[in-house]
Amino acid sequence: MKKTMTISVLAASVALGLGVSGAAFAAKIPAGTPLAAKQEIVRNNGSEAESLDPAIAESVGANNLVRDLFEGLTATDNEGRVVPGVAESWKQKDPTTWVFTLRKNAKWSDGSSVTADDFVYGIRRFLDPKTASTYATTYGAFLLNGVEAAEGKKPVSDVGVKALDKFTLEIKTPYPVAFLPEVVSNGQLGPAPKAAIDKFGKDWVKPGNMVSNGAFVLKEWQVNSKVVLAKNPQYWDNKNVQLTRVTYLPIEDGFADVKMFLSGENDWVYQLPPGTYEKYKAELPKDIRNAPMLGLRYYGLNHKDPVMKDVRVRKALSMVIDRDILAAKITADGQVPAYSAIVRGTSGADVTSYDWAKWPMAQRVAEAKKLLAAAGLKPGSKVKFSYNTSEYHKKMAIFAASEWKTKLGLNTELENMEFKVLLKKRHDGDYQIGRNGWVADYNDASTFLTLVQCGSEQNDNFNCNPKAEALIKQGNQAQNPAQRKQLLTQATKLIMDDYPMIPLLQYTVPRLVKSYVGGYTTKNPMDRYRSKDLYIIKH
Repeated sequence: MKKTMTISVLAASVALGLGVSGAAFAAKIPAGTPLAAKQEIVRNNGSEAESLDPAIAESVGANNLVRDLFEGLTATDNEGRVVPGVAESWKQKDPTTWVFTLRKNAKWSDGSSVTADDFVYGIRRFLDPKTASTYATTYGAFLLNGVEAAEGKKPVSDVGVKALDKFTLEIKTPYPVAFLPEVVSNGQLGPAPKAAIDKFGKDWVKPGNMVSNGAFVLKEWQVNSKVVLAKNPQYWDNKNVQLTRVTYLPIEDGFADVKMFLSGENDWVYQLPPGTYEKYKAELPKDIRNAPMLGLRYYGLNHKDPVMKDVRVRKALSMVIDRDILAAKITADGQVPAYSAIVRGTSGADVTSYDWAKWPMAQRVAEAKKLLAAAGLKPGSKVKFSYNTSEYHKKMAIFAASEWKTKLGLNTELENMEFKVLLKKRHDGDYQIGRNGWVADYNDASTFLTLVQCGSEQNDNFNCNPKAEALIKQGNQAQNPAQRKQLLTQATKLIMDDYPMIPLLQYTVPRLVKSYVGGYTTKNPMDRYRSKDLYIIKH
């Protein structure tokens, strides 16, 4: 089904460059809703966080934690709408200049004020090559001289971020970015506690050392066991935060996750194992949750690899995977087939596809065999597929391996590992075919294009199309949204014709959440839930 985005009044104001302001945005509790005496929740986070440093956090799980511990200029609520964060208002002075007015009662967990200088420091630190953030050029692209600073070509002091006074921050962009207030909701562009970082170095993120400014503070971090957060008494909107304790679990095994949910040890399943959605929909109708989201499941193809560097091989591997069967029979949880880096519901570019996607499978296989023969890859050849330990990813991998074996005669060696190990292998280019996925950081085509752009830290395929790069640059400079959309769509088509990846499915979020968890909605296209928006209903 087609994903339709609802543009709120706030988002519409942002698009028009109008000033925006707002009061406290926290848990909205319907009148007459009885609350439980114990406001605590246990939720599975899907994997162990690689870091709690906002500048370093990369995975969905790590950013879920960062979103509770830290607050940026803006935030997104439980329906995915941009809301005020530390900034109580903002305005666009001209096409490339934004001014954010900070609330004067925002504090760090040590009681000190959050100031514009904290944002300047945080953003410069994030972009500093010494920090080695894998998001530096991704978000640096939206800041004047941001990419140049991230690449070490200019000092971070040249980046377009400036404290006009203690509570006023100016951000300059290299081209018009109408969605900047949504971009700065991400923790990487938030403030950082300089004193704590100077004192503890890399250990500043440990319990007892961390100073944060979000609705929660870090109490415990037992690696591969749990992360425990407690309500932050210094938070500016503390009186409207209901939860007093949040426990995040790093469970990768979907069946173990569900088992804990059924035994009452877990209130929130990260994601149901493949093929179980209909079962739990029937058995636990009050707890089942599912909704499409702005996210892409895909397999990365390492262009540095001697076999994968041949576009004919990459195309053949993509052609023979039957996405319809994958969606309907293997995952069976409402996901839809994907043939592009851009998914449905994304602003800023149209979804592209391949002509062969409409061919009968027999025709696709015949063409794929010709491609492999021309590339010199014979039946019986071996390819290597890397994925992180999860029944979900394993089942998908076995299906893909079967497709390549039965249709092309290729033998697939499957290797599974912890997520953080896979993350490093992908970044290092130490793989051939790799499980991957991307959830939008903001609703614009540029968040997906970062996966396939030249030199992007998020481009683990190591592909590059200079012609497409020029079109993206031209599109971003365009002030006419329709012209920008046309150019980015054209660029996407050019890139995808190089077969840098194998797009598979557009994400849905099939999970179990206890019916007494208030504030959870299925109207959140990026699956971001701040614990400050949640509460426990009496049960």
